[in-house]
Amino acid sequence: MSTPGTAQAPLSARHSPDAEPADLLIRPATPEDMHAVQAIYAYHVLHSTATFEETPPDLAEMQARHAHITGQGLPWLVAELEGQIVGYAYAGLYRPRIAYRFTLEDSIYLAQGQVGKGLGKALLARLLAECEKGPWRQMIAVIAGHDNRGSIGLHRALGFTHAGTQVATGYKFQQWIDVVFMQRALGPGNQTHPDANA
Repeated sequence: MSTPGTAQAPLSARHSPDAEPADLLIRPATPEDMHAVQAIYAYHVLHSTATFEETPPDLAEMQARHAHITGQGLPWLVAELEGQIVGYAYAGLYRPRIAYRFTLEDSIYLAQGQVGKGLGKALLARLLAECEKGPWRQMIAVIAGHDNRGSIGLHRALGFTHAGTQVATGYKFQQWIDVVFMQRALGPGNQTHPDANA
């Protein structure tokens, strides 16, 4: 799922959603960062509908996921404030079959209490920029909940448009959850053919 964590919470009145902290560092994630990443993700597995997983993966599984993503040449980023990892984002292949090889799906999660500080927008903007360095041409956001205004607004602000809704596709916390799809071109998108060797 590509919802930034706790995106349904109200934005803090002290922060503009467009202004990132001056001391924010966004960098490629390392295997050592997976301790913090696992803790952030576990919170959302247990307490939010941002992901449809219901059992938090352990550290070894998160390290394996990181290795799988980066092993495909795809970016996995972390956001760091005052030496603490407060969010992360990565891009994965949208589907495994070969014709989908130029299409990616983004995932963004923020630590509890970090919404409304510009972190999600900074992470997603950097993720898009990193993906545009490669051969990929489309990015799909798969957002849990048609009422998830935070994530939908974040993606819209960075050029995504609505591409469809699947009604009541998920069931978690004794509720049916719609899945919203948004899409954005990467680089020239479908205006040119991709590299024949890609």
